[in-house]
Amino acid sequence: MNFIDLFGIIPAIIFPAASVVQLIHLIRVKDSRGASVLSWGFFVLGNVSLFVYTKKYTAWQSIIGLLGTAVLQIGIIVLIIRYRKKETTSV
Repeated sequence: MNFIDLFGIIPAIIFPAASVVQLIHLIRVKDSRGASVLSWGFFVLGNVSLFVYTKKYTAWQSIIGLLGTAVLQIGIIVLIIRYRKKETTSV
Protein backbone atom coordinates (compact mmCIF):
# COMPACT_ATOMS: atom_id res chain seq x y z
CA MET A 1 0.00 0.00 0.00
CA ASN A 2 1.43 3.35 -1.01
CA PHE A 3 0.73 6.87 0.20
CA ILE A 4 -2.00 7.53 -2.39
CA ASP A 5 -3.83 4.33 -1.43
CA LEU A 6 -4.14 5.69 2.10
CA PHE A 7 -6.32 8.48 0.74
CA GLY A 8 -8.77 5.85 -0.49
CA ILE A 9 -9.25 4.70 3.09
CA ILE A 10 -10.56 8.10 4.22
CA PRO A 11 -13.78 8.08 2.14
CA ALA A 12 -14.18 4.34 2.83
CA ILE A 13 -14.53 5.29 6.50
CA ILE A 14 -16.09 8.77 6.36
CA PHE A 15 -18.87 8.18 3.80
CA PRO A 16 -20.38 5.09 5.44
CA ALA A 17 -19.93 6.63 8.90
CA ALA A 18 -21.84 9.76 7.88
CA SER A 19 -24.65 7.64 6.47
CA VAL A 20 -24.77 5.50 9.62
CA VAL A 21 -25.08 8.66 11.72
CA GLN A 22 -28.12 9.71 9.67
CA LEU A 23 -29.62 6.21 9.88
CA ILE A 24 -29.20 6.12 13.66
CA HIS A 25 -30.75 9.56 13.99
CA LEU A 26 -33.78 8.57 11.91
CA ILE A 27 -34.25 5.36 13.88
CA ARG A 28 -33.98 7.14 17.24
CA VAL A 29 -36.31 10.05 16.54
CA LYS A 30 -38.62 8.17 14.14
CA ASP A 31 -39.17 11.43 12.31
CA SER A 32 -37.96 12.30 8.81
CA ARG A 33 -38.58 16.04 8.86
CA GLY A 34 -35.57 17.84 7.46
CA ALA A 35 -34.33 14.80 5.51
CA SER A 36 -34.65 14.94 1.74
CA VAL A 37 -35.38 11.83 -0.32
CA LEU A 38 -34.17 13.66 -3.42
CA SER A 39 -30.81 14.59 -1.86
CA TRP A 40 -30.17 11.09 -0.56
CA GLY A 41 -31.23 9.68 -3.93
CA PHE A 42 -28.67 11.89 -5.63
CA PHE A 43 -26.03 10.64 -3.18
CA VAL A 44 -26.88 7.05 -4.13
CA LEU A 45 -26.66 7.85 -7.83
CA GLY A 46 -23.38 9.70 -7.31
CA ASN A 47 -21.79 6.88 -5.32
CA VAL A 48 -22.79 4.17 -7.79
CA SER A 49 -21.70 6.32 -10.74
CA LEU A 50 -18.34 7.06 -9.12
CA PHE A 51 -17.84 3.34 -8.43
CA VAL A 52 -18.38 2.58 -12.12
CA TYR A 53 -16.27 5.54 -13.24
CA THR A 54 -13.23 4.70 -11.11
CA LYS A 55 -13.17 1.09 -12.38
CA LYS A 56 -11.81 -0.13 -9.04
CA TYR A 57 -14.26 -2.99 -8.83
CA THR A 58 -12.17 -5.15 -6.51
CA ALA A 59 -10.71 -2.46 -4.25
CA TRP A 60 -12.27 -2.76 -0.80
CA GLN A 61 -12.09 1.02 -0.41
CA SER A 62 -14.33 1.48 -3.45
CA ILE A 63 -16.68 -1.32 -2.50
CA ILE A 64 -17.20 -0.11 1.06
CA GLY A 65 -16.80 3.62 0.44
CA LEU A 66 -19.07 3.81 -2.59
CA LEU A 67 -21.32 0.77 -2.90
CA GLY A 68 -21.60 0.16 0.84
CA THR A 69 -22.49 3.79 1.36
CA ALA A 70 -25.07 3.61 -1.43
CA VAL A 71 -26.75 0.68 0.32
CA LEU A 72 -26.85 2.63 3.60
CA GLN A 73 -28.27 5.63 1.76
CA ILE A 74 -31.00 3.48 0.25
CA GLY A 75 -31.83 2.47 3.81
CA ILE A 76 -32.07 6.16 4.72
CA ILE A 77 -34.46 6.74 1.81
CA VAL A 78 -36.62 3.81 2.91
CA LEU A 79 -36.83 5.19 6.46
CA ILE A 80 -37.65 8.70 5.25
CA ILE A 81 -40.49 7.36 3.11
CA ARG A 82 -41.73 5.09 5.90
CA TYR A 83 -41.78 7.87 8.48
CA ARG A 84 -43.45 10.28 6.06
CA LYS A 85 -46.22 7.76 5.35
CA LYS A 86 -46.61 7.26 9.10
CA GLU A 87 -46.93 11.01 9.64
CA THR A 88 -49.60 11.38 6.95
CA THR A 89 -51.67 8.45 8.20
CA SER A 90 -51.61 9.63 11.82
CA VAL A 91 -52.94 13.10 10.97
